Amino acid sequence: MRLLKTIALVVILVATSIAWTSQPRDADIRNILAERLKGFENSVGIVVGVIDPSGRRVVAHGSMGLADPRPVTGDTLFETGSITKVFASLLLADMVEKGEVALDDPVAKYLPTGVKMPERNGKPITLLDLSTHRSGLPRMPSNFNPKDPSRPYIDYSVERLYEFLNSHELRREVGAEYEYSNLGAGLLAFVLSRRAGTDFETALRDRVFRPLGMSSTVIALTPALQSRMTTAHSSAFHLAPTPLWDFTPAFFGGGALRSSANDLLTFLAANLGYVKTPLSTAMARMRRVHADGEANFKMGLGWQIETFHGSEMVWKGGASYGSRAFSGFDPKSGVGVVVLSNYNSGSGIDDIGRHVLNPQAPIDNGSVVKPQERTAVTLAPEFLDKYAGRYRFSESEIWIMRRDGTRFFIKRPAEPEFEVFAEGDFANGNDDFFSTSADALFTFDFSTDNPRVASQLTFRWGFLSPRIGHRIE
Repeated sequence: MRLLKTIALVVILVATSIAWTSQPRDADIRNILAERLKGFENSVGIVVGVIDPSGRRVVAHGSMGLADPRPVTGDTLFETGSITKVFASLLLADMVEKGEVALDDPVAKYLPTGVKMPERNGKPITLLDLSTHRSGLPRMPSNFNPKDPSRPYIDYSVERLYEFLNSHELRREVGAEYEYSNLGAGLLAFVLSRRAGTDFETALRDRVFRPLGMSSTVIALTPALQSRMTTAHSSAFHLAPTPLWDFTPAFFGGGALRSSANDLLTFLAANLGYVKTPLSTAMARMRRVHADGEANFKMGLGWQIETFHGSEMVWKGGASYGSRAFSGFDPKSGVGVVVLSNYNSGSGIDDIGRHVLNPQAPIDNGSVVKPQERTAVTLAPEFLDKYAGRYRFSESEIWIMRRDGTRFFIKRPAEPEFEVFAEGDFANGNDDFFSTSADALFTFDFSTDNPRVASQLTFRWGFLSPRIGHRIE
């Protein structure tokens, strides 16, 4: 019997060894990053962190920003975007383990008196529903209308959240279908913070970050951490720096955390059981499947669980206008991967994370949006006059376009006027203007009734859905 046990142990160790030694070498990862950043590695960077049975390693390539030539490292801070949702669900799992809340508690239980939580056919939305994106709540609240598209979450107050909850009617049954919801994740963190009697960041610091030794994962940057924070860049039109996203308490849980590859590797080490922590039981609870999605996609608490190329991946990605993030692990092979980037490349860096986790997953350079340089052209005043005018985007939102000689300016409500520049061959129908201070593109269209003046303005910012304004004079 002892011999059989020994043989079984050897088989397990050999299988595990094969799994993790087959992972890409540092040189392979470095080549992937060099190809991904080819031509602009002096402007932005990517950091890959790997943990497996042999230990941890970090491979980095590129710089901290267009105006910051310092190389990125494992200690460089990035926006993590929706990876924050995993930490909100860890807070939930920890509070369940401590008996402070239950997964099937109605969310309404933790809201102030007078706030009406939506429900359907008498079925309330629970904490579990929020964590698994099966609440029936939409991705974003209907009264979400940021004044500054480059910092969309900075002005959505708790009061506006309450207004939405009081008036919203669910369009589907609670728990019936998966529907990804930033709103739901923000609400989960908000009500758990109320239950804990503190704010979301403090709750995480006391219950998660300090016990795990994660000293570089925060919402509010200290001066020391600010010096290690990258500049975010969007590559939708040209490689333009874009502001970091700041959040209000209503949306902290949706994407407010900033972190480093080394800190997130520490988090993965705890999830993989390489270190024992007070959170081990809560982390194991998070990996239990609570809801099925499409095909091989399932939901744990906060984590997405997928089977791909014969292996299981527990993962979550994140994005802002100017950053991308990936964090995932394979519980069987014991491999965990973090990928952080300070530019938004459209398709992101998920393919890199998946490939490092499982080399059978392909690298998809073809779908990556490369930074696009734009060249300004000078238009005659009479040509610019075709675009000047007032354009209505909503009942209360009117933009003013004006010409000053051969220069062209845009004024949005409650914002300073800024200059935009014509691009391309306007004589052949290219009616685009761009900004050099932000990743914004403005396209004018003409009606067949009056081809002499523009009738419509389409505004695109980063990867937001286009907005359309109609000429009113």
